[in-house]
Amino acid sequence: MQYSNVYIDAFGYELPPNVISSQDIEDRLEPLYKQLHIRKGQLEAITGIYERRFWDAGCKVSEGASAAGRKALDAASVSPQDIGMLIYCGVCRDNLEPATACSVAQALGLGPETQIYDVSNACLGVLNGMIQVANAIEMGQIRAGLVVSCETAREVVDVTIDRLLQTRDMGLFKDTIATLTGGAGAVGVVLTHASVADRGHRLLGGTMRNSVEHHRLCLWGPDAGRCVDGIHVMKTDSVGVLKNGVTLGVETFRAFRAEMGWPDNRPDKIICHQVGAAHQKTIMDSIGLPRDKDFTTYQFLGNIGTVSLPITAAIAEEREFFLRGDQVGFFGIGSGLNCMMLGIEW
Repeated sequence: MQYSNVYIDAFGYELPPNVISSQDIEDRLEPLYKQLHIRKGQLEAITGIYERRFWDAGCKVSEGASAAGRKALDAASVSPQDIGMLIYCGVCRDNLEPATACSVAQALGLGPETQIYDVSNACLGVLNGMIQVANAIEMGQIRAGLVVSCETAREVVDVTIDRLLQTRDMGLFKDTIATLTGGAGAVGVVLTHASVADRGHRLLGGTMRNSVEHHRLCLWGPDAGRCVDGIHVMKTDSVGVLKNGVTLGVETFRAFRAEMGWPDNRPDKIICHQVGAAHQKTIMDSIGLPRDKDFTTYQFLGNIGTVSLPITAAIAEEREFFLRGDQVGFFGIGSGLNCMMLGIEW
């Protein structure tokens, strides 16, 4: 998968106002910790996450996505009327129907010719959305497109804490540690054809692999999808996700480097999906890249699903982590398991 005419023109992101530390969560779990003889500090020690952010109660994800999309458009070379495709890519949505992208499109004032729809693929959604926009640009269907997403974790974390306090069960605690790492945020990414604007970062191409035999390692929902007012249940086989996710990541990385035609010293920098300290160390050691090539935000944002990787890339750019001309890898992985790696010339 290679591209000749696609640029990542601009990022925009929005962070929630409420900072929740790992200690705050453990204070709420104090009765459970006492009964199971768990010392406070374990959540940060295990994950490397010391805080995350939550939206205000009742905030719709379309509101966060619209704010991030507006920032991306303000920073872009194109106007809202130039956007030929808008894709909302979050795991969290306002409703099952209609597409959350419709609310965002109205808020941003997009034109009636714009293609508007949702894409959902666990934590990989934004990268899938970027590829769909890139394909449409490369085929000449549109000249510019916008990918947006917004994730929220307040509700599922609250429900999980309530269940843990009711059951006080060690098995449930192990199954839900990953849930307690969840945070919130929103992002927008503008992609353009080179003839419109070539001032951004050139999307070179990418590779994807799956190992769907592991599709039950991380589950969230009621199983029928009626999740708007239903009881949320999220559980993760953290050890299984790490082990099999790293295996899939190594396979994808070999194919990715071959597809890009990059030598052993490339990419120059990478941004991985942000899960936690153990995952970052294991994946970097497994693919043989030094950890200083990877910029991380999980320590203060937690795992924010689809928006983790693009927000981290935007913050890395703000902090001048990238140099002009760097060959950069975006390494995404989502429940399923699915893995996608994109190559970008910064």
